[in-house]
Amino acid sequence: MNSCRRAAVVGAALAAVGAATLPSATADDDTAPSGLGRYYGQSIDWHDCARGPDDTTGRKLDDAGARCADLTVPLDYTDPGGRTLTVAVSRLRATDRAHRVGPLLLNNGGPGGPSLDMPLTVGETMGKVAGKYDLIGMDPRFVGRSTPLDCGWDVGSMIVSAGDDKASYRRTVARQRDLAERCRRTNGDVLPHVSTRNTARDMDVVRAALGAERISYLGYSYGSYLGEVYTKLFPGRTDRMVLDGVIDPARYKQTLLADATGANERALHAWAAWTAARDKTYGLGDTTKEVLASVRRTQSAAAEKPLSVGKFSVDEHVVPLVYFAGLGGDRDDRRAELAAEARTLARAADREPVEPGEVLAGFLEAMTTGAGSQQGSVQAAILCGDVATRRGTDSYWRDIEAARDTAPFAAPLTHDINACEFWDRPAEAPTVIDNDVPALLVNATGDTRTTYAGARRMRAQWSKSRLITLPGALQHGVYSDYGNACTDRRVNTYLDTGKLPERDLTCRP
Repeated sequence: MNSCRRAAVVGAALAAVGAATLPSATADDDTAPSGLGRYYGQSIDWHDCARGPDDTTGRKLDDAGARCADLTVPLDYTDPGGRTLTVAVSRLRATDRAHRVGPLLLNNGGPGGPSLDMPLTVGETMGKVAGKYDLIGMDPRFVGRSTPLDCGWDVGSMIVSAGDDKASYRRTVARQRDLAERCRRTNGDVLPHVSTRNTARDMDVVRAALGAERISYLGYSYGSYLGEVYTKLFPGRTDRMVLDGVIDPARYKQTLLADATGANERALHAWAAWTAARDKTYGLGDTTKEVLASVRRTQSAAAEKPLSVGKFSVDEHVVPLVYFAGLGGDRDDRRAELAAEARTLARAADREPVEPGEVLAGFLEAMTTGAGSQQGSVQAAILCGDVATRRGTDSYWRDIEAARDTAPFAAPLTHDINACEFWDRPAEAPTVIDNDVPALLVNATGDTRTTYAGARRMRAQWSKSRLITLPGALQHGVYSDYGNACTDRRVNTYLDTGKLPERDLTCRP
């Protein structure tokens, strides 16, 4: 999903304490921060990436010539001699050694998204420019192959829809309270150290261990926020920066998705129009209104009784997530996949026996069973560990009701309560991003996760940056994902030359 969360309630006092006690680097500091020498100076033991014959990701990395390693970082940066973690990284070395720029660290977003295999996917789009970089994939702390965190949930996400009525919403409240309590019970000693700030500190350990004075960075969605935090904590440590699907750090709170309410409602209507034009294929109606009515009937049926989709029981809180997940992009293949899934759900709503396709089955496995517990737990721990705040449970319901008339599909999901409402107060205050960094920002105007308005605000704050706009596209994540030749070319040119465009640019879909 994306990113979101929390409270300025921790206050400036804690921020001042944090600045005084937490080791940090400065732009002109060539030595490790106090007490962190063994981490910053560690040698990297590169090895094969595959962990066995069934490790598809590792085997692909090995086949491409990449190598992997596990770096050691402190759990608590205020206690460097205490408990340690491992952070998994991969490296695809630069082939153009004569024009080598240095390491390009990659983050896939989430939060909680594994990024170890990104050198392969991004490297393909970069083409010959990739040869100038050591492409570095990094699974953030507690993610993927790094030291794990798992709260033992029986679901895979705290992001769900509230449902139609107050009784349904109250069940969601109880569920979110339970999820938070499970994390507190199973990982209470670790949770204070699961944060974007600590991931940024880990990034600087990786930088130093690689022997680089500065790193270049490409981050998507939540990864844009991680990059923003890194530039603030470690000024002068970045070279070329690309942020795609840009988060406005001032809007980084537990209701961040509320900003995308309108975008998701519009995306649903656009998908319904596309699907209606293909009624002979999907049978959901030959007008936009009929397709939307089919979506509504499916959700209502799930509220009466959970839908049976193969071995999965899908209730009113999860059904909207299927549509929401499919609205992350507007390419024909994405829309076709969602239409096929909607057809399966519609048949299940008619109480027909149905089996999900491979993609839908994987999604339901992750969302409705313990199979998604680890990633869901980490996502919650990062988001809530950054800026959790107590708003009061009734406040979310009031926001849902206020927005329901204009956004009947999106509002119960984007305004819904989550586990952050019941999380312990973050160990550190949220990072205040008040710097100005030269970076290339990329955003579609119809982004359904990180809104274009947020990218515009970030562009205004970072006056040295430039913004590439993709107008009209209902797409989250553009470079290397959307297939827009203009955007890919502009980003590659920047990564190649290190020179930002003279002015903001528009690339047509």
